[in-house]
Amino acid sequence: MTRLIVWRHGNTDWNAGARVQGQTDVPLNDLGRRQAVDAAELLVRTRPAAIVASDLSRAADTAAALAALTGLTISTDERLRERHFGEWQGLTMAEVAAGRPEEHARWTAGEDVIGGGVETLEDLGKRVSDALQDAARLAPPGGTVVVATHGAAARQGVGHLLGWGRGQLRTLRALQNCHWVELTHDSARGWQMAAYNVGVLAERPVPPPV
Repeated sequence: MTRLIVWRHGNTDWNAGARVQGQTDVPLNDLGRRQAVDAAELLVRTRPAAIVASDLSRAADTAAALAALTGLTISTDERLRERHFGEWQGLTMAEVAAGRPEEHARWTAGEDVIGGGVETLEDLGKRVSDALQDAARLAPPGGTVVVATHGAAARQGVGHLLGWGRGQLRTLRALQNCHWVELTHDSARGWQMAAYNVGVLAERPVPPPV
């Protein structure tokens, strides 16, 4: 059985301000770096055989906290980047709601955004799912791979991998910063979710997964 851990990056100033990051390369803040270290101390117990990360610094630097404990080299994959939010990137969600109300309403309803250059959910799910499957192949039989990525990317990629529809996927809450999903795979049952939103207990509300 292969185990795949899909790990959301630590907190950033844009997370804290409910500002849409998308594929903007926003670094971890002090809280995010502490979260990464705390989470790494739990994840090292899984004895990962490989670590893969989005090439955006907030995910790569989160992965680096685990690499420091394991001695593993991080492989980066741009397919693990966050959803591209086009013209929303850099805006607060309040600004999106006020200035682009129709687009915001579709996003809130879990539908594809029409306009604004926002990546479709299908495109997001497929590219992240493909990256997750390639990452899983790095594990030896019975091994574990940890993948550091982003909130929307993780949820949509996992959902695509499991074959879930949008309605089913919307029953999952957004991943908290530095929390993760645990998936397993074997030849008889395929991919299964073993755990969701696992990590050190959060002390603040969940920021938007963007």
